Amino acid sequence: MGFKCGIVGLPNVGKSTLFNALTQTAAAQAANYPFCTIEPNVGEIAVPDPRLEKLAALAKSAEIIPTRISFVDIAGLVRGASKGEGLGNQFLANIREVDAVIHVVRCFEDTDVTHVEGRIDPIADIETIETELMLADLESLEKRVDALEKKAKGNDKEAKETLGLVNRALALLREGKPARLMDRKPEEEKLFHGLGLLTSAPVLYVCNVDEASAATGNAFSRKVEARAKEECAMSIVISAKIESEIAMLPPDERADYLAAVGLKETGLDRLVRAGYALLHLVTYFTAGPKETRAWTITQGTKAPQAAGVIHTDFEKGFIRAETISYDDYIASGGEVGAKEAGKMRLEGKDYVVADGDVMHFRFAT
Repeated sequence: MGFKCGIVGLPNVGKSTLFNALTQTAAAQAANYPFCTIEPNVGEIAVPDPRLEKLAALAKSAEIIPTRISFVDIAGLVRGASKGEGLGNQFLANIREVDAVIHVVRCFEDTDVTHVEGRIDPIADIETIETELMLADLESLEKRVDALEKKAKGNDKEAKETLGLVNRALALLREGKPARLMDRKPEEEKLFHGLGLLTSAPVLYVCNVDEASAATGNAFSRKVEARAKEECAMSIVISAKIESEIAMLPPDERADYLAAVGLKETGLDRLVRAGYALLHLVTYFTAGPKETRAWTITQGTKAPQAAGVIHTDFEKGFIRAETISYDDYIASGGEVGAKEAGKMRLEGKDYVVADGDVMHFRFAT
């Protein structure tokens, strides 16, 4: 399991430039005019994790297989997208398919790059996009109420539960608040997700700043950060221009470039870390002579379900998991040393897998 992020924003905020840099491709045409990205571009990349190489060295692995993350570059939304303006319906549908929304916000001034609404105001930009998504959700939910009410009157249990969620979501949206802020119980998550609401996905605001502000941010990005805190979202600062320059460099020259511009890591590293936190994801590893591999799961996942990410048979026939923490694996010089030091644990069906666990699953066929 990796995760899929949809990159959204107004035209000319740097979405496609960021997409190209993150995926290190030129698949998305970056141009200074709206709708240069007519079809959503999808790029899949390896998730950077320095732990993999250390594990592989100790396990003497022939291959390293990282987990993956997908980015979907969705064409620039505009005011009126919820009513089909700017091919809005097509692009809104693409947003329903992602796990998280990366909302790129313009936080730089440049007279050479036009703004679709003629001013630099990141909060107004955020509200334009959010309003269009909320309007689309309102229309979608209002169309379902009558049919759900009829089914609910016929004692359809799922219809009653769904109707309750729909009415609560409608109340929130009518207050001008996104559906993701709706209080809900864990057992309601599946039904809530099934509503397919555009404003239900968690949001990470990416403040696209000028090169001079890449390390510290600026007045624009600080406004976005404050907005993100208010709505329990997340925000990071990235210079898409710097990221595009880093993507063109050989890997062995990137560290020096980053240091020269006052950065300790790439925007990709920060974005992935923020994305994992946003979606409550963790990584566990399998390591051996054949390969060292990273696997992504949701926080709170128990051992059998974690095993099922590798293969459904592992979950069905789960017996136990031989588990070594990453720190113990490294400190002990590998699996054999960890076993000799008593650092390998036998965990059962109720064990909640922790980030960094190195695991070997025993299962019955």
